[in-house]
Amino acid sequence: MATKIRLQRHGRKGYAYYHIVIADSRAPRDGKFIERIGSYNPNTNPATVDLKFDRALYWVNVGAQPTDTVRNILSDEGVMLMKHLQGGVKKGAFDEAEAQKRFEAWKATKNKALDKTREQVAAEKAAQAKARLDAEIKVNQEKAAELAKKKAEALAAQEAAAAAAAAPAEETAAPEATPAAE
Repeated sequence: MATKIRLQRHGRKGYAYYHIVIADSRAPRDGKFIERIGSYNPNTNPATVDLKFDRALYWVNVGAQPTDTVRNILSDEGVMLMKHLQGGVKKGAFDEAEAQKRFEAWKATKNKALDKTREQVAAEKAAQAKARLDAEIKVNQEKAAELAKKKAEALAAQEAAAAAAAAPAEETAAPEATPAAE
């Protein structure tokens, strides 16, 4: 029986995530499988991979053929590197301790790069949030300035109306006082 390591689609339209499964090569994509060894969510930045490393390494060593996408995922997670290093140990090029040391060095470099990517994404989000806040503050200040201008104009109009109302009252009061003085 030829086995494949493949992705099994789940999720809704436009927001798919995948289970990484071991399946018979004749089984349909979302059909019967032998074992689930992980999951892959491409919707996050960076993509989230949850993988049972030892089971994936076992299946690769016994001859299960990964699809192209799964091969990339396994390479990113270090399964293919570990297989390569184990081959070097079998050939006698180096011992198991050296293979583990090389793998840990690769893993540390990989994690450092992943952390850097996460920091960049967080910094970009913070910068975008600050830019949106600054734009909102600017708009609010402009609205406040317009509102203050309208209030000042309305107050000036009220004062002018009050002054205009007071001026005719004074004019009518003054002529009455003049005839009485005569």
